[in-house]
Amino acid sequence: MHEFRNGTPASALPVRWRKGRRSNPNGNCVEVAALPTGEIAMRNSRFPDDPALIYTQAEIEAFVLGAKDGEFDDLIA
Repeated sequence: MHEFRNGTPASALPVRWRKGRRSNPNGNCVEVAALPTGEIAMRNSRFPDDPALIYTQAEIEAFVLGAKDGEFDDLIA
């Protein structure tokens, strides 16, 4: 099985990228994609060829649950 690493060019990953409905129309979006290995890739839609960040499902789950709990609300102006 192929191993995906942080820093792999996002455009080189064999995935279908998607963004949230709440993304703004200016292209300032975080996009995510499921990798064949079960990991989750993230990229900045403004720079689709730049390196992707790769996370395990457990890492994404921890982040999403923290966001739902308001742990990162202080980061939003």
